[in-house]
Amino acid sequence: MRVLVLTSGGDAPGMNMALATLYKKYRKNLFACRAGFRGLINGDILPMSEFDVLKQARKAGSVIKSSRCPEFKSPEGFSKALENAKKYDVVIVLGGNGSYKGCCELAQNGVRTVFIPATIDNDVMCSDYSLGYHTAVQACINTIKNVMPSMEALNRSCIFEVMGRFCPRIAKSVNRSYQCDYLITDKKDIKYKEMAKILKEKHSKWQSCVVVLKENIIKPNTIIRNLNKLEPDIEVKSVTVGYLQRGSKPTLIELEYARKFASLAIAYIKKCDNSFALAYKDNGFEIILRNEDGKFLNKKLK
Repeated sequence: MRVLVLTSGGDAPGMNMALATLYKKYRKNLFACRAGFRGLINGDILPMSEFDVLKQARKAGSVIKSSRCPEFKSPEGFSKALENAKKYDVVIVLGGNGSYKGCCELAQNGVRTVFIPATIDNDVMCSDYSLGYHTAVQACINTIKNVMPSMEALNRSCIFEVMGRFCPRIAKSVNRSYQCDYLITDKKDIKYKEMAKILKEKHSKWQSCVVVLKENIIKPNTIIRNLNKLEPDIEVKSVTVGYLQRGSKPTLIELEYARKFASLAIAYIKKCDNSFALAYKDNGFEIILRNEDGKFLNKKLK
């Protein structure tokens, strides 16, 4: 059996462990698309043995590279990708919602596909958890813990901008875990008088505020300028956590999820001939099978 694997979209901690787990099973029969769907279109495909996947298993990123590929959505790009995909018995895709849709399109055109959710945003429509999320949240918490002692020493407050694209899950989880003073996940959350009141109360007690801001809402400096108009004597700084969320070493929990997802993919490739997606829902793993009529059926994994 010839198995092809690719990582698509933004990289997510845990991807390399999933790849290493697959490689331990398939060895010389496992091939990798370099840079996701772009590599599938261009035929940039190599044996997985060409990549140092076992040594990189516990590191973040993707040893086989990843990318966002608008060309895959074009008829010409999809046609080339489909032609290359059909040379393999199974195509395994690790990625987010866009990758899931691409995986389904390949399946609908005769390619046996397997999807593993992997995006730090944790916004995959078919799963409650995706690889990278736990590490991303922990990276934000660690950043706050490392920055705030300095803020507190100078009696400053700080806005921490976290990733998530258009999904607020990272910001909300960080807020719950760290017990922040103010959370902004939507434009309606921006209430300057309320924020200024919290700042003033804590500042009067020689305490610092932690504000968590989800990206793609407003620039941190804009918030600071408006707060300065209300409370000019209170100094507020900002930190963009950014790629620390993607580049941080995967947590032990993340590595375990990666092994589990990959191991289940291997098990069900052997058990069934259909395309399927893996998901984590209601504290358990599920398989989403694609039937011959094109409908999807959820089945709880034991």
